[in-house]
Amino acid sequence: MATAAVIPPLDVSADLNYYKPIGDEPPFRYINVAGQASHNLGDDPRPVIVHDARGNESAFSLDMNGFQFARHRKSSSTRKRSAGVLHGDRRTAEEGDRRQARVSDGGMASKHTVLNRIVRRRPESDASLPNREQRGPVERVHIDQTYDASVRRVRQLLGADAERLLQSRVRLINVWRPIGHPVAHKPLALGDWRTLDGEADLVPVRYIYPDRIGATFSVRYNPNHKWYYLSNQTPEEVTLIKCYDSETDRARLTPHTAFVDVSGPKNAPHRESIEIRAFVFDEE
Repeated sequence: MATAAVIPPLDVSADLNYYKPIGDEPPFRYINVAGQASHNLGDDPRPVIVHDARGNESAFSLDMNGFQFARHRKSSSTRKRSAGVLHGDRRTAEEGDRRQARVSDGGMASKHTVLNRIVRRRPESDASLPNREQRGPVERVHIDQTYDASVRRVRQLLGADAERLLQSRVRLINVWRPIGHPVAHKPLALGDWRTLDGEADLVPVRYIYPDRIGATFSVRYNPNHKWYYLSNQTPEEVTLIKCYDSETDRARLTPHTAFVDVSGPKNAPHRESIEIRAFVFDEE
């Protein structure tokens, strides 16, 4: 990936990796399946301007843009839960997951179900690693689930309750925040839903696990896309990313990716972040 150039004040020019096909087979990625080529996803790096949302955070919303920013001050108990995530205390970490999930809609929904947690602590991404605690930032424009895959995951997770819950509004929200220190390297770029052409831009990618098949969206380049990030994001600043919404009259998802920000201090620590993906149900 080419290095980025900074445009004053904190808007950044960077190459984002879009989707490029390799071969004729529909896109796939194998996860922990021995003896298989890992994926057939090519890179199409394109220069874009990533606009700094700092100072204008309230202008963005999940239903209009597909993402928004929130402040969530870390109490002593929250810091304890963060330590549980980092040091493998499963019970403490799971309590933190549930509390973090409620941030996704301000605690207003009637039910939240955590899908998964990923902690990113490495300088580079390696999706083949079996331990989610070892992964690095993903430098590829993507959306975490396709529409159909989101519905399948509800059925897999919630069994007999799934059909009833699927009659209500269903959202999948990624609650993303830094851990330990502000983000100086590889911040998160967020695409504005309003600039996305869903029919032309979204490419379903099969994720093939040993026990199931899921799907995410890769994204084709479109010069109309508009990108944002939050400069020097701190652990008290949460990014909410919509990955799915059953309602069709508003933003249903948003592309996102890590990117190289050369304006960060060279001696700053590598990015550490946590993301909690949670289904949010608005039952009547």
